[in-house]
Amino acid sequence: MKLKIVQRSGKEVVPGGIEVADGATVADLQAALYKARPKLYPARQRFTLPKKDGEKKPVALAMGKRLSDYDLADGAQLTFKDLGPQIGYSTVFFWEYFGPLVTYSLFYFFPGVFYPSYKIPLKDTIQTLAVAYWVFHYAKRIFETFFVHRFSHGTMPIMNLYKNCGYYWGFAALVAYYINHPLYTPPPHLLSYLLFAFAMFCQASNLYCHILLANLRPPGQTAYVIPRGYAFDYITCANYTFEISGWLAFAFATRTLTAFLFISAGAYQMAVWAKAKHARLRKTFDGKEGREKYPKRWIMLPPIF
Repeated sequence: MKLKIVQRSGKEVVPGGIEVADGATVADLQAALYKARPKLYPARQRFTLPKKDGEKKPVALAMGKRLSDYDLADGAQLTFKDLGPQIGYSTVFFWEYFGPLVTYSLFYFFPGVFYPSYKIPLKDTIQTLAVAYWVFHYAKRIFETFFVHRFSHGTMPIMNLYKNCGYYWGFAALVAYYINHPLYTPPPHLLSYLLFAFAMFCQASNLYCHILLANLRPPGQTAYVIPRGYAFDYITCANYTFEISGWLAFAFATRTLTAFLFISAGAYQMAVWAKAKHARLRKTFDGKEGREKYPKRWIMLPPIF
């Protein structure tokens, strides 16, 4: 069958349409368009059905589906969007985590480069614990990227690489500058030790939450599943709960304004994601037509949120 592929403007992407087999899948359609337009490799392609009256947004064609699942027949029209240059999730995650690991370490191990006007004193224990915690956190994140996380999408827009790296690398330099400054005054040690111990508990809990999320469904399955186990029995985004709690403990343990700014920015973004995920799960599991009803849970930070 032949399909007409148009841009939002109505201009045909491939004049005359694209020929695919009657039993073709979405992946087959992507391959056919890539063959006709080599610049548009599959990761850049997004197809949607013509928007119907009453719909807030058109239905997007999903990988793993057949075109017949959308009642597409010969002569049907699809809307195409070029998602732009793409880059793999794991590549982006590696660089956005490797950067702050190195950046922070440079301030700790080479203070003479960053504070040339000061006499460099011996490192305080709090500064050493801070760099150890920071490096451990980002090393854990790199480990999770390659051995724990399962990404529902293979790629993202390449501009995300620069945006994400700018955020993580910039905050790493900002936080490290003040914690490793020659004039840094550490807080009471015992309190900081307890806070770092709690922060490490949060790191371990965050890792366990990520393992639970990765094992929710078999590889290749994309349907939503209710998270269960450990803190997920009470909190929708328990992984964010431990992430935020750990960095709050870090901020109080080091008593630096920049550390509080770092966790504030991160917590805001996680709150946006958590609210959207909570709403999506409640909508999916509404208890109607035999579907399970999503249990009552906190979104991210009980008892506040």
